[in-house]
Amino acid sequence: METQTEIRSLWDSIMLWINEEAVGVIFTLVGILLILIVGKILISLLKKSLAKSLGKSKKINGLMQKLILRVVAAIAWIILLVIILGQMGVNLAPIIAGLGVTGFILGFAFQETLGNLLAGVMIAINSPFRIGDYVEIGSMSGSVKDMDMMSVTLATPDNKRVIMANKLIWGNAITNYSYTEKRRVELGASIAYGDDVNKAKEVLWGIINSYPEVLADPKPMIEVFKLNDSSVDLVVRPWTLPGDYWTVYYRFQQEVLEKFREAGLEIPFPQMDVHMPDAK
Repeated sequence: METQTEIRSLWDSIMLWINEEAVGVIFTLVGILLILIVGKILISLLKKSLAKSLGKSKKINGLMQKLILRVVAAIAWIILLVIILGQMGVNLAPIIAGLGVTGFILGFAFQETLGNLLAGVMIAINSPFRIGDYVEIGSMSGSVKDMDMMSVTLATPDNKRVIMANKLIWGNAITNYSYTEKRRVELGASIAYGDDVNKAKEVLWGIINSYPEVLADPKPMIEVFKLNDSSVDLVVRPWTLPGDYWTVYYRFQQEVLEKFREAGLEIPFPQMDVHMPDAK
């Protein structure tokens, strides 16, 4: 009898809770679920609309767009979370107070990550390069294939994939070879002291003028650069589009050798003349 009485008492308590509390809990859960679904849809629409607007701007690069979209999405989700916690009756004051201490601990633990993140913000703001640009960063060079708030991915000329942390990138000198529409090719040739300098210039002008990649403006330059120990060095400076730089550079190296030989011009090598006086 006591067992039946206890079971009946438990059942009565459950039914009382269902009548008084369960309906309210169910409505609260349904409300939270609706807020979550509607909030997710609104955040998605906000990101699409913002991405479309940012894509029309020529002043905002891809990395800056990613940063803005992530920050806006993070703020929107935080607001949505605050609304949901408010519906659940959670007191946010102790949580907000605890975030200060927690933030300090996490900041100390993830200082390298935060350093990369802040460097990513600086790269996004200053835009030293874009995806597709050929850059030199410290001792590393390659084409920028991808970049986010933590790292930049480069493809080297021999097709190696290199991932560099943003902190390392922002702390080094960045040379962007794709920044301008025109690039000067630095070339050189050497002749012997007994050769005709004007004849050498004619041969070099003939080589440069035969290249369709060489631009007429700015005008190329061919001049005597240095009187070396064993040679007269000439500098050749044509201008090309950035994508034609290496095409002109490598073609010139072979053709200057062939054309100089055909013209009877000597390409000297380092040598030293030693004069021995007659012994008495």
